Amino acid sequence: MEKVLMKGNEAISEGAIRAGCMAYFGYPITPQNEIPAYMSLHMLAKDRVFIQAESEVAAINMVYGASCAGARAMTSSSSPGISLKQEGISYAAGADVPCVIVNVSRGGPGLGSIAPAQGDYFQTVKGGGHGDYFCLVLAPKSVQECADFTYQAFDLAEQYRIPVIVLLDGMLGQLLEGVVLPPEKSIGELPKRSWCVGNMAKTADSGGKVRDSRHITSIDLVPEQLERKNKVRFERYETIKKTEVRFESIGCEDADIILTAYGTSARICQEARKLAEKQGIKAGFFRPITLWPFPNNELAKIAERGKPILTVEMSLGQMVEDVRLAVLGKAPVHLLGHCGGVIPKEEEILEEIRKILGK
Repeated sequence: MEKVLMKGNEAISEGAIRAGCMAYFGYPITPQNEIPAYMSLHMLAKDRVFIQAESEVAAINMVYGASCAGARAMTSSSSPGISLKQEGISYAAGADVPCVIVNVSRGGPGLGSIAPAQGDYFQTVKGGGHGDYFCLVLAPKSVQECADFTYQAFDLAEQYRIPVIVLLDGMLGQLLEGVVLPPEKSIGELPKRSWCVGNMAKTADSGGKVRDSRHITSIDLVPEQLERKNKVRFERYETIKKTEVRFESIGCEDADIILTAYGTSARICQEARKLAEKQGIKAGFFRPITLWPFPNNELAKIAERGKPILTVEMSLGQMVEDVRLAVLGKAPVHLLGHCGGVIPKEEEILEEIRKILGK
């Protein structure tokens, strides 16, 4: 199959278009601006909907409305822009509205910097908005995965009626690599949404048949009813935990130390492994691909050998908390973290490995 050279942001856009994205709503912010730029050109060329909204708040609510009307809908932004979308994401989760949200994250907190970072982990995997809910979170480490995971995100969103977030950092968004693009889906062949919104009263369609109205909302002012709805949703979350956990594990069976990371940090850890091997150190590598649901059981099994685990993050320690929860004291967990756009180096990771192992 033919490879094309694309940036990560462009691969995300093309993956969405080929998955049948019918409506994109966004607002410019660095370092994800290639996504709305690409979508503005290619969505309109295919007679699909592209709107540059007046704000991030408007964009996520447009996504909510388009999805309720039956369209595969998507938005994208970078860290502070995602913060502004959190209320709308919570509404979508509370109304069981499928949608795809892409976060090409940057340094923070606040406006921070436009350099790549991974400080949005807590916001992304712990809900982010108000109330009890989760989003399914996919974390690519390559431009190929940017295309593939975005492509898959639309099907996952519809299968479970859940917002799906593709989380990457600014470096992956700007990285150029060869990509084999997934096949393009025909809009007419996409699954029909039997639940999508109808008229407010029973009306006859063009064939003379009467269909029931459907009203989609997250509000329920009866506490017991709202609790029941949330509990049903959490049963669906349990299904996702059983069926959709994804991870990558390399050389963990007989390793002296395990490196855990996602995104750009994972790429750097893989290179650090090679440096360690040259010095006679066996370093395993474990990468969560779904940040939610986190691969707890798989990492716990690895930890049973008691070998130290080094978590590498472009934050001062967020994913490391999920690593510790998964391990539950079976192995010592260490952190090498940077923030503000500082990217860890292979040699630095190697030095930390040597320090932990006393070599």
